[in-house]
Amino acid sequence: MTYVVIRDDESFEKALRRFNKSCERAGILADLKKHQHFEKPSERRKRKQATARRKSRRREFFQGI
Repeated sequence: MTYVVIRDDESFEKALRRFNKSCERAGILADLKKHQHFEKPSERRKRKQATARRKSRRREFFQGI
């Protein structure tokens, strides 16, 4: 669970911004979006293969430069 302690001289907006950043770093929103709908194992496998393909192509591209 992510939490932020508000400092004495800190405004609520700054604390909220820090909280949102910590949630983003922890990947809470991405995880929530990922689990919003059921994903079949075959779809998950296809998605992972596609990301692996993209990463390998990108790695090859940058090694060639």
